[in-house]
Amino acid sequence: MSATVTETAPAGTAPTTRDDRRPRAAAVLALARFEAREMFLQIPVFAMLVLYLAYTCWQLWSGREPMDDFPALQDADRATQDRPVLLAVAVLVCANRAVLRSRRRGTDQSFAVLLMEPWRRTAAHALSVVPVAVVTALVVALDFTCTALKPGAVGHGSPAELAVGPLTVLLAGVLGVLLARLVPSVFAAPLFVVGGLVLATLLSAALSDARWLRWLWPVVTDSGTEPLPSDLLGRPAAWHALYLAGLAAALACAAVLAAGGRTRLVAAVTVAALAATGAGVAGQSSGEPAGLIAAREKASVSPEKVQSCRTHGRDAYCAYPEWTGRTAEWAEVVKRVRSLTGGGAAGTRLTVRQRLDARYGLDADTTLEPSRTPGRVTVGTRWGGTRVPEFAVAVASVLVAGDENAMSEACDARVVTVMWLALGAESDPMAAFRRVRLDDRTSGSGIALTPTNPLGMTAQQADVIRELLEKPRYGVTAKVKAHWAELVSPKTTTARAAELLDVPVPEGTDACRA
Repeated sequence: MSATVTETAPAGTAPTTRDDRRPRAAAVLALARFEAREMFLQIPVFAMLVLYLAYTCWQLWSGREPMDDFPALQDADRATQDRPVLLAVAVLVCANRAVLRSRRRGTDQSFAVLLMEPWRRTAAHALSVVPVAVVTALVVALDFTCTALKPGAVGHGSPAELAVGPLTVLLAGVLGVLLARLVPSVFAAPLFVVGGLVLATLLSAALSDARWLRWLWPVVTDSGTEPLPSDLLGRPAAWHALYLAGLAAALACAAVLAAGGRTRLVAAVTVAALAATGAGVAGQSSGEPAGLIAAREKASVSPEKVQSCRTHGRDAYCAYPEWTGRTAEWAEVVKRVRSLTGGGAAGTRLTVRQRLDARYGLDADTTLEPSRTPGRVTVGTRWGGTRVPEFAVAVASVLVAGDENAMSEACDARVVTVMWLALGAESDPMAAFRRVRLDDRTSGSGIALTPTNPLGMTAQQADVIRELLEKPRYGVTAKVKAHWAELVSPKTTTARAAELLDVPVPEGTDACRA
């Protein structure tokens, strides 16, 4: 005869034997695979997954602005985080319904005759969310890889930032399982989503959006007007990823414990998960270190101390380390603008220096002051689209007035000259004129954007500029070079510039306000 050693099981569960452990682990995995397939077939999850993938592909290949051809990868990784949020909500609701399926259909009593305890079935439901998170990770990888392969891409992405999207989906699914064990009602998950959003909004308003509170939310996408160098971001991305992973594991353990899974393994995993969650919270809640603040100050106030310069032709181009490969494109714009100038401007040596203001962090929306240094042109960290004609206006301003500050309050023929130099060599000058103006118009008073302070123009100046841009380029270029000295004089009026350039003289007098 042979005997089988039987372990004492808690009341309400079937007795287990050592020989049953491996088959039961396999059964848990088998149930997890089945529930994962069911998860993908649920209409909300399937629809949100298709929508997520379609939107990502559309963003990559058809729906972006020209500026997106020059991405900063330290911003591109954060851009992947908020897109899976709707998918995460769908996974939360469907995971919750999957756990409650037997209750809704009245088959709970049938499970009592099975050898798989409720806590093992709960563990299987928690594991069933993992494949959806893996698919999310694949979409994130596709998105970031395609962005990184663009010829104009600069900077460095963070694996921890890229992990936030998949971890958010995993966390939401596990939360749905836990809610089903704590509140066995199909209305619990939708009410939790709505209540969580309302509570988060109220807490943010009450606590003035404190740093520790912001980072308790799964997705924290700081967004500024200009990309910062990777080493100046100051985001606790690794700590946040640890916090999300630890919280997901802790919620899964809580669901298993709520279902009666009080084993040594579950207890050990729970302790480890809580420790990881606590470490993540502590790490992401700490303030910005003094070294980061000093580095931001240095890069903002004394950029020449952290930049390297390259020479193209007679000009120097100075950039932060991650942007040095973009200097050739800046040089092409300078060459195009300089080809339209006259007098001694063609021989003027320029120093194009990249500038930013990182002292106030990622969310700050700051404006750079125009440089008073002769021959110095400011360029930002964003490129493409409207940033190209904006930089061209800055180059033309320095070639005409000597420095950026001298043009900031100009209201004379120099405004017409600067705008012609900046836009005259464009393939579509009128379209560039619309893009560079804040109001997207070609008539009336307005302002032209530059990397520093905008350049104001009156309605009369806008009329002259429009007439010039509609005329053949070479004829206007010859007149600009022939009358260069008078066109760059602050004493020359807009009406006189129109006469010199052979365009209709605008009616009225210049009112030097945008």
